[in-house]
Amino acid sequence: MTPLTILIIIAIAIALLALVINRGIRAHRKQIAAGWEDLIGKTAVVEIALEPKGIVLIEGERWTAIIDKGQAEAGEEVIINKVEGLKLRVTKKEQGGNQ
Repeated sequence: MTPLTILIIIAIAIALLALVINRGIRAHRKQIAAGWEDLIGKTAVVEIALEPKGIVLIEGERWTAIIDKGQAEAGEEVIINKVEGLKLRVTKKEQGGNQ
């Protein structure tokens, strides 16, 4: 091998290593957007009436929920206010899209 070929191979290897390190640092700095913190403020659909306890469906998952005030029938929408272990605290979503 000629010295020029060796230098080109070394340059390519260094460039690839720098790219991998750069992507690794970016992935490490990026915050995870999953978990219970991500549920707060989202809308869920009541599956089993909340009187005050029932079941809601959010992002394809069933959760036990407790409504803070009143009741919510199946098919109605609620807003998630708080997560307490495996239970959600919710309020009824007002008609017209307002909370």
